[in-house]
Amino acid sequence: MSVLLCLGHALAQADDTPASATENPVVEIVTSKGKITVELWPADAPVTVDNFLHYVDTDFYDDTIFHRVIDDTLIQGGGLSPELNAKIPGPPIKLEADNGRLNLRGTIAMARGNDKDSATSEFYINLSDNPDFDHAVKRYGYTVFGQVIDGIKAADRIGKVQTSRRGTRDDIPILPVFVETIRRLEAKTAH
Repeated sequence: MSVLLCLGHALAQADDTPASATENPVVEIVTSKGKITVELWPADAPVTVDNFLHYVDTDFYDDTIFHRVIDDTLIQGGGLSPELNAKIPGPPIKLEADNGRLNLRGTIAMARGNDKDSATSEFYINLSDNPDFDHAVKRYGYTVFGQVIDGIKAADRIGKVQTSRRGTRDDIPILPVFVETIRRLEAKTAH
């Protein structure tokens, strides 16, 4: 009898577990080169994931471009219009690069300026393993906060576009690569 009571108590506790504790948010990045589906890791980078999802939920990323493309390294977007005008982001966030996550192929991370706590809306997807961007190697590093779970071929296609220098910016695609939308999908159960 006591075993059944313990089992019943354990099941009741399991039912009280909030969904957010067991599920990771998933977003779909619709680009002019295909769709990229990304699972986010709020347990590893809570501030960064909340920040990114705020931009997603307010449609901030709609009709922006991948403005920095380095073949076999990364694709970066989230801050510029097709005319290369900067969108006005929210305040910068605290760096969470010491979370143990590495800049491996297919991971998504936040771009930032020289100040370690300067990330706002811009993100990048690693097209290869980039250990030079990791917290342990580079001073401060960059916060990795998720992983591509579908559509890495679309990211690779973006990485192959021709680029040039425009004004003070290097690695700008000659023909724009659009981020049409980024939207939440059904959450994925954490492993």
